Amino acid sequence: MNSKLFTLTPLAVALVLAGCNSSSKSNDGKDELLQPAIESRVHAVIEVDGYQFRDANGNGKLEPYEDWRLSAEERSADLVKRMSLEEKTGMMMIDTLNADSYGKLPDAAKEYVNNEKMTRFIFRNPVMAEPDRDVVGGRSGAEITPEEAAIFMNSMQELAEKTPHGIPVLFKSNARNHIDPAARAGINVSSGAFSAWPKEAGLAATRDMDLIAEFSEVMNDEWSSIGLRSMYGYMMDLATEPRWYRVHETFTEDAELAADIMASLITGLQGKSLNEDSIALTIKHFPGGGPQEDGGDPHYDFGKNQNYEGDNFDYHLIPFIAAIDAGAASIMPYYGIPVDQDVKPNDVGMSFSKGIVTELLRKDLKFQGYVNTDTGIIGDRAWGLEDLTEQEQIAVAVEAGSDVLSGYHTNKTILDVLESDDLTEDRVDISVQRLLKEQFQLGLFENAYVDPQQATVTLGKKEYQDLAFEAQRKSVVLLDNKGVGVNKTLPLVSSPDDKVKVYTMGVDTTIAENAGFDVVSGDYEDREVRPEIPADTDYAMIRVFVTNDGSDPELIFGGANPDELSTLDFTGMEAATSWSISPSLNDIQSVMNEIGAEKTILAINFRQPFVLDEESGMKNAGATLATFGVSDAALMDVIAGEFNPQGKLPFALANNAGAIQRQFSDTPGYQEGDTLYPFGWGLSYGNTAQEDEQ
Repeated sequence: MNSKLFTLTPLAVALVLAGCNSSSKSNDGKDELLQPAIESRVHAVIEVDGYQFRDANGNGKLEPYEDWRLSAEERSADLVKRMSLEEKTGMMMIDTLNADSYGKLPDAAKEYVNNEKMTRFIFRNPVMAEPDRDVVGGRSGAEITPEEAAIFMNSMQELAEKTPHGIPVLFKSNARNHIDPAARAGINVSSGAFSAWPKEAGLAATRDMDLIAEFSEVMNDEWSSIGLRSMYGYMMDLATEPRWYRVHETFTEDAELAADIMASLITGLQGKSLNEDSIALTIKHFPGGGPQEDGGDPHYDFGKNQNYEGDNFDYHLIPFIAAIDAGAASIMPYYGIPVDQDVKPNDVGMSFSKGIVTELLRKDLKFQGYVNTDTGIIGDRAWGLEDLTEQEQIAVAVEAGSDVLSGYHTNKTILDVLESDDLTEDRVDISVQRLLKEQFQLGLFENAYVDPQQATVTLGKKEYQDLAFEAQRKSVVLLDNKGVGVNKTLPLVSSPDDKVKVYTMGVDTTIAENAGFDVVSGDYEDREVRPEIPADTDYAMIRVFVTNDGSDPELIFGGANPDELSTLDFTGMEAATSWSISPSLNDIQSVMNEIGAEKTILAINFRQPFVLDEESGMKNAGATLATFGVSDAALMDVIAGEFNPQGKLPFALANNAGAIQRQFSDTPGYQEGDTLYPFGWGLSYGNTAQEDEQ
């Protein structure tokens, strides 16, 4: 074996050996090997047999784990033997680590890497083209630019290079490519500088798998450009329980549609197998978080139980089976307790149940990746094990089959578990090899760095936002369009010589004017009076958004107060404490009464399957559209007839408030007589009934 050592100073920007590729042959006459790009900022680069390798541990020799010619399995098996017990337990933790302002390393960075021996982190910073520098704290951290995000990631990789084995770090993030005016830290991130696509339900509403594949390819390029190589997502939970706050992160109530979407996402983000171009996915929340008892979210004590009164446990597995078949890198079990199910134990959270993680996921479904717990299961949300110590909870979670503990960063506690003999080093080795394998497959051991300037270019690509805008238009669902023949309410065809006069609420006036309308805004501030509707107004156009702005401040992950979870009808939400309708139902009703319901167009953002109850009067609107995260410009294109609506409902909508409580939490749709619009409903201009695409 011929070897050479190329020395790099610690300040070297990079050594990228892209020129040594398939034209190089090994000295023993084996088949040609493609030389990967190598980048190191700390140690020298080794040359062996005409190939280059990163000297991860800085000892001047090529160790098996540094040899990219070996398989990821061989490399991880070699490295785990070299790691100290403290390094191994450090690898089994992942927690939030945000950049400080301008992409600088926070004080916690060195603590987590050098002392806690961590290699995995959750990135929550909003990435903005023009950051608000006053936003510096909180769970989501400072707003930073794409370039600053890349600089932060690079700084973390350089810090990791200085550790004994030079194990690169891996950053994960929740979804951050969707239009969400109510994004919340720990759940999702606003799109900011990333291309802004419809929410997950909006993508499902397009029924366009080719478009979803394009979305995943765009997302891959954007995330990779800042050094973000893994995702906490996507959620394959089904929207069978309308009261569950996190329906807004699901795609659909339909398991087969979700499975199709899952296959498209994994193909575009991971590829056929994990490689240096992949975004590794952590699919959540196994075995399906949709059936939440009474709609409670298991981030909270009142939502810790799951309900399978419709006997549909297996129905919720369908999209996860598709994810496993497509090669999902990792799976995240949910917090919830699978009450009364055949799996044992069924009185603890999913990550603590060997029946869920080992028997069902690994043995029955043949999952080969690693299991990443949900954030905070140790301590705060150890449902069913609340009386145990943290050490005991960790022992149960790992023995059940969990490999990495999310929201945790105290290495000593895991070491204490090993010292107490409640956990063996052999079991730890299994988890660490699974985790290392992913980092090898992603090519991080060869080149973990990115070009900060290219990040700015990638996140500013017009063609990416153009695709996202097209998806927004395709996602809009026309629920109702009253009238006959050419006298349908929509589209509103305006011309320079004969502009349609509209009174708007919740719509950007300039965008509506650019769509060809003569606009008067009805928006107003607190303590002001709503502007009058001019006498010559043709139509009112109202965008409706519903949030939980009035909920208990302790519900930091979102959702209504527990006593108002079943309140999804607009009349009930208007009177509730923890629901907020904008504009208010009173304003909506006043406008409809003044101009005429038949002259009112409602565009409702269905963050959850809200109920258009009779008392609200909203069913009487001349036209009603369902949106799932779209811009005003995309909506105007549909209303003005520039784009013929084609979206199909990703979940059914109930026709009365009581239907919400009569439906089964684990079953899609509603009981007979309780359905206003079924799954798959959606009109187009020129059609008098839904197209059959259920």
